Amino acid sequence: MNTNRALLKDIRELIEAAKKSVHQAVNAGLTLMYWNIGKRINDEVLHNERAEYGKAIVATLSRELTQQFGRGYTEKNIWRMMQFHERFPDCEIVVTLSRELTWSHFVLLLPIQEIEKRSFYAEQIMSGRWSVRQTRQHINRKVYERTQLGNLQLPMEEGEVINSFKDPYILDFLGLKDGYLEEDLEAAILKELESFILELGTGFSFITRQKRMVIDGRDFYLDLLFFHRKLRRLVAVELKIGEFEAAHKGQMELYLKWLNKHERQEHENAPIGLILCAEASSEQVELLEMQKDGIMVAEYWTELPPKALLEQKIHQALVAARERFYLK
Repeated sequence: MNTNRALLKDIRELIEAAKKSVHQAVNAGLTLMYWNIGKRINDEVLHNERAEYGKAIVATLSRELTQQFGRGYTEKNIWRMMQFHERFPDCEIVVTLSRELTWSHFVLLLPIQEIEKRSFYAEQIMSGRWSVRQTRQHINRKVYERTQLGNLQLPMEEGEVINSFKDPYILDFLGLKDGYLEEDLEAAILKELESFILELGTGFSFITRQKRMVIDGRDFYLDLLFFHRKLRRLVAVELKIGEFEAAHKGQMELYLKWLNKHERQEHENAPIGLILCAEASSEQVELLEMQKDGIMVAEYWTELPPKALLEQKIHQALVAARERFYLK
């Protein structure tokens, strides 16, 4: 009986693997076909300088192809195929991406004009295995801009730990009003925990809130505790509604030493801390050399700036990052 169950399990796995392989092959073939159609039409249209010629040829092709092959060849879709070839002119890159991205993924990327931005989302779709729905949400949330701004603000140092954090974290989805307290901030984060984890970045798993620690007979409470799979570390998060103060470092050091002694598993690396403040006080952070003690300090913003201001801040952060690099 057990042998039959094992055999059935193996055959099911073989069938599922084959179905997945066939689906990926069909998707890749369809995507590459659309790219080739777009290339062929673009080559034809480019040889003729009249814009009316392009419109006429697309209309004619759409009518003929729809009659023979169905609704997938509307004028709108044919223009998308042409744009697909323009946005992704390298066939080898398309072949690589089509192994993970569906045509629906590519359709979401076509309106993005910046090459770096398109490449970012394509890589994230592959590494994070984002669905079409998730991809649309992340593009609407401006994940690229958030990541760019956060990564550029960080000190340009090598190492897996520092590269796993951002500064600032943009928490506009919390809906906080003026005059909020630390407990309001924590409650809002827990209510929107999925969005908060997405803002933190990949690899974070939530463990608990208000982690109780008994030290010298006194109760201490850590705001939030996470685990980072890639780093294999506990990540302690403290929330501050004001600017960073030197005393925050001592508090976090105490929490990290307690976690290292009482919560760290044998296979894990030493715990690290993240202090989220309304203002980061960069000079104090630099003087205290926080990162040497495994403590990151970052600002959080409760509102996402308007597009023009956000682009300006990204530019300023890029200039500052380059200056830090050349000064080293």
